[in-house]
Amino acid sequence: MSSSPRFFRLALVLGLLSAVGPFAIDMYLPALPAIGASLGAGIGAVQASLTVFFVALAAGQMVFGSLSDRFGRKPPLYAGLALFALASVGCALATNIHTLVALRFVQGLGAAAGMAIPRAVVRDLHTGTDAARLMSLLMLVFSVSPILAPLAGSLAIALAGWRSVFWAVAVAALAGMALMSTSLAETRLPAERRAASRGNAAAVYGALLRDRHYLGLVFTGGFAMAGFFVYLANSSFVMIDHYGLSPGIYSVAFGVNAAAFFGASQLNGPLGERFGMAPLARGAATACAAVMGAMLLYYAAGGDRLVVLLVLYFIASGLMGLVIPTTSVLALEEHGAHAGAASALLGTLQMAAGTLMMAVVGLFTDGRPLPMVAGMASGAWIAAVLAWGSLRHSARPADARTGRGR
Repeated sequence: MSSSPRFFRLALVLGLLSAVGPFAIDMYLPALPAIGASLGAGIGAVQASLTVFFVALAAGQMVFGSLSDRFGRKPPLYAGLALFALASVGCALATNIHTLVALRFVQGLGAAAGMAIPRAVVRDLHTGTDAARLMSLLMLVFSVSPILAPLAGSLAIALAGWRSVFWAVAVAALAGMALMSTSLAETRLPAERRAASRGNAAAVYGALLRDRHYLGLVFTGGFAMAGFFVYLANSSFVMIDHYGLSPGIYSVAFGVNAAAFFGASQLNGPLGERFGMAPLARGAATACAAVMGAMLLYYAAGGDRLVVLLVLYFIASGLMGLVIPTTSVLALEEHGAHAGAASALLGTLQMAAGTLMMAVVGLFTDGRPLPMVAGMASGAWIAAVLAWGSLRHSARPADARTGRGR
């Protein structure tokens, strides 16, 4: 099944739907300095437009996850993409930073559907290493955003200004709706929807929040991802303003690191089968913490060479590609009956961890690399500690289960 055309087609559709929201982040990054200059806003105000997007992305997943359990996966996806498209048009027409920040919040709410629901679809259909393969393929397609979106954003900004970025993502949302209508079947069975409608969403979330193993896996991936969030919020200022890169060259550097993440993630299936998914995630998290520790030591000692940042973060990004998809699959493994809620809470808590880390690092941001690197390393260290605590006693029975996961 994992090598069938249908398997790859499903990964393509889910990956593109998942990428619509991140496209609004990654395509937007090269525009941050230009937006500040155009709207007369400082670095903090411009970064707020990124932060509120993440806050909304976190909160919205809880809503769309529960709705997808009750009404099926597709109707909430349509609603979220429509909201995202409307907010994107508003962002393109914004005349001040306050309006832009407010509309970015609405845009993030809409994007939440595309983040939470595709993971639930994966859990509807597969568990074990087949789920890891599908999740990794989904993320490979998803990689079109961080690899190509900054380049596309730089080109759009050069040709038509920063507002063109928002027109482009509005079109992407409409294209996602068209793709879903023709290429994605409903995976939430009617009987499961009826059972979910009789349940209490608060009770489901309460049970998940009491599941220490689930939470440990969620936050292992969450804090690994938090380091990437810090990089998202600060890298354009560090590389463009501090190191003097052009927006185009910055986009290439950003895309190379993203390629390491998504390329390495394709090894999750075969490595998980050979070593077990839990040992794989634990070992990769430990190695990532070591690499980021070396980077922090270099900058704390006074080093300031861009090549060190690029090379070490390339390695760390690859290791994160082994941690984040694997821990997501393991976290959802035992929660098939409420996959939408479990996926939504996973996304919400991970976004919350990333947003918190961004906010803390933002207090110390001065345009130089050290605060950014310290935040990235802190996320990697916390993830490694959580991986050892959550996966220390994990065995391999869940790794071996494949097929439709009900």
